[in-house]
Amino acid sequence: MTGPIPFDDRFDEPEQLREQLRLLLRHRVAMALGVALGLLGGLAAAWYGAGTYSSTSEVLVRPGADPFDTVSVPVDNQISMTTEEQIAAGATVAVRAAHTLGQPESRAGALQNHLRVTNPGKSQVLRFEFTAGGPAQAARGANAFAEAYLADRRSRNDAAVRRAVAGVEQQITALTRQAKKGRDDSSGSSAANSDISSLSKRKSEISARDTDGGDVVREAVAPTRPAGPGTASLVFLGLAGGAVLGVLLAWLCSALDSRVRSAREVQAALGAPVLAILPPGPRTGDALLTVGRTDGARAQAYRSLAVRTGLSGGTGSLLVVAPQADDAAGAVAANLAAAFAECGRQVVLVDAAPDTPGLAACLPLVPAEERTGSETSLPVGGVLVDAGSAGRFALCPGDAAGRPPHTDESPAMDQAASGTGSPTTVIAGRPLLEHPHALATAQHCDGVLVVTGSDTRRDDLRQVGELISCSGLRLLGAVVDTGRAWRAAALLHRAQPRSGAESALPATQPAGEHDTLTATRG
Repeated sequence: MTGPIPFDDRFDEPEQLREQLRLLLRHRVAMALGVALGLLGGLAAAWYGAGTYSSTSEVLVRPGADPFDTVSVPVDNQISMTTEEQIAAGATVAVRAAHTLGQPESRAGALQNHLRVTNPGKSQVLRFEFTAGGPAQAARGANAFAEAYLADRRSRNDAAVRRAVAGVEQQITALTRQAKKGRDDSSGSSAANSDISSLSKRKSEISARDTDGGDVVREAVAPTRPAGPGTASLVFLGLAGGAVLGVLLAWLCSALDSRVRSAREVQAALGAPVLAILPPGPRTGDALLTVGRTDGARAQAYRSLAVRTGLSGGTGSLLVVAPQADDAAGAVAANLAAAFAECGRQVVLVDAAPDTPGLAACLPLVPAEERTGSETSLPVGGVLVDAGSAGRFALCPGDAAGRPPHTDESPAMDQAASGTGSPTTVIAGRPLLEHPHALATAQHCDGVLVVTGSDTRRDDLRQVGELISCSGLRLLGAVVDTGRAWRAAALLHRAQPRSGAESALPATQPAGEHDTLTATRG
């Protein structure tokens, strides 16, 4: 007998992609922050480059050797373009350019910051690129530096010519003295005169040499557009970069987030299946009940959850708990009770929080005079809740009278534990991580249902799973509430315990006299 054949489910990949997309969209603030930063960067670059213009002039550097000389010398041996490039970007040329532009020498360093000198490969051309705040200023700056470089190179060539001429003149002076001393020797005098004639010719050739440093082959003109990309391009690039940054920030936040982000993570952390995912509920009013009073996907999810628990068609008790106080376990328990009542079951909802009115202050109660004959027999201290079209069910509020501290027991809890209660009992327990001893009163429950919210952490779910497993209880599964869990929690915290006769539900008052807690059925 062979085992199951493994296969690659290609249809699972789109689901994983959708899961990743949903996880990223949970961090919309980080994505919006990245887009905003990218947009601001694009606008800053556009503002910085909007008033910047660049103009270019080019100079052909002339070699130092005479191009008409019979002795051919390679250009590479006549001039070093690397050296000329360094000279053109030096301080001497910058001072000359400042004079040409009519600015003081102290501005030479600032002008150098706006200049860029380059030499295209394997050429004798120097390219002067000058950047300024206006198109005319950029053109003037580039032309001024080109002229300053040519003037500097010509002055260097003139200085070289003067030094060469001075050396030849010294030789001619020495030969003239020698010729005067050797007048008696006709042969010596003729040789000296011949050398003097050659040196005089050499002097004339050196003095007649062209000392121009080069030629301007491209004169700078005023540009018509700012330097760099346009404003629209920079803004678009900023938005694109911001979108990438936003996705990266959202992924980083998702990776560092310890909260449960999907049903798979809830199932993996708790070790139990997810029985229902509650969609976001409407923002209409502060009604805690959904089943029987409003229609929608959330009410249908509660009805499906009631079927999946296995108690909708028979007897039993169910404990609904949450890891922390921010989760709406009370809302889930109340709607489950309404869903069971809608199935025609006799239901008792137990509020296992004895130190606060809790659910009794949030649910619409039925006055004693409006009860029917079959509804007069309620548990001790119980009240009747109107669930609209779903029917009615009993509610046993928390009662701290005669109870020791740090206990969650109530008369209805005693009935549920002893098996003498109603056929279907739903117990809204306290936050399990804050009150782990609550599991001690639920030993006779048929199952535990854990409610998770948007702020539930994976570590909390692991601790809850371990507590339930160590208590020997049956963990049915989890309910993921993606809706307004904070609204139900705010409703439950709004009803704070009051002292003495001001309590919303005194223990000594009969259940049928709670007219102040009766809500009008809409």
